Amino acid sequence: MTEEFEELDWSTMGTPEGQHMIRLLWDPPTPPSRGPRQKLSLDAVVEAGMRLAERDGVDALSMRKVAAELGVGAMSLYTYVPGRDELFELMIDRAWGDRERSAPDAPWRARVTQIAETAWAMYQAHPWLVWSSQWRMPLGPHVMDAQEDLYRALDAGGLAPLDVSRAASLVEGHVFAHARISIIDNRLAAQTGVSIDSHWDSRASFWGTYFDPERFSHTVRLWEHGAFDQAMGSIEEMRFGLELILDGIEKLTG
Repeated sequence: MTEEFEELDWSTMGTPEGQHMIRLLWDPPTPPSRGPRQKLSLDAVVEAGMRLAERDGVDALSMRKVAAELGVGAMSLYTYVPGRDELFELMIDRAWGDRERSAPDAPWRARVTQIAETAWAMYQAHPWLVWSSQWRMPLGPHVMDAQEDLYRALDAGGLAPLDVSRAASLVEGHVFAHARISIIDNRLAAQTGVSIDSHWDSRASFWGTYFDPERFSHTVRLWEHGAFDQAMGSIEEMRFGLELILDGIEKLTG
């Protein structure tokens, strides 16, 4: 750390609620060694929240429903976590802990690719994550480890510090956006019973009634070459965009 960074009085910063959240993420309370054994643990509460969100969606997440998942009264959960928002932050950090670290000896480009694909797989495994805010990620150990992993990989490419930060945001945003597209469409299909193919089939009359091949000639050309055969938000599209991003980053290092 720089001297300026070390000299900041971090203990005076943030609200009491924010400070409590940091302690929950980094120094969760341990069960008492004496007295009656507690029926629950913070880990159990977080895992129950994740199960509920993965089964019913993040909109279903509430302290009452998590308590029902655990077979306890809602008030008993507040011994472990103050409320829904704090629980959601703990869930996010826990999900990021499931990811695989990048290979430290691999070239920087291969490491960034591995990080991106690992994040993609994490979003598919925990689809509720796409309703989190990338600008308000919890300052938890797993989220911070993941961020450090990406910074380290990009740093190995020889980028300037500001470019490392910008490139990391670009990679993270790209993966998040494509994951969100695919997850939201899967959710819509499950809720409505209408697949993406059925959705477009129901609008087939548009092409014969309103579509003008001369006005939209480039659309016709792309269609004739099969350019629309690949679903939006697929991992193939994510990889294509990632390669373009990495090509651009590589130019900065040259």
